[in-house]
Amino acid sequence: MRKTLAVIAMAIVLAGCANGRQDRVAGGALIGGGTGALIGGLAGRTAGAAVAGGLIGAVAGAIIADATRPG
Repeated sequence: MRKTLAVIAMAIVLAGCANGRQDRVAGGALIGGGTGALIGGLAGRTAGAAVAGGLIGAVAGAIIADATRPG
């Protein structure tokens, strides 16, 4: 649990050094990762399923956010 909180804290700190495109991609990754972890945890009922869902969701969220950015 402490490692997870440390990773989240580092991501929040590093997010302050981003430009508009990076902000959008990071936001997509956070939303996708959270949603994927929730769905993976509920579907698989294990921590491993939640981690796998979170990783897949984060990658998908980042790709989709970058592909759909305006301009």
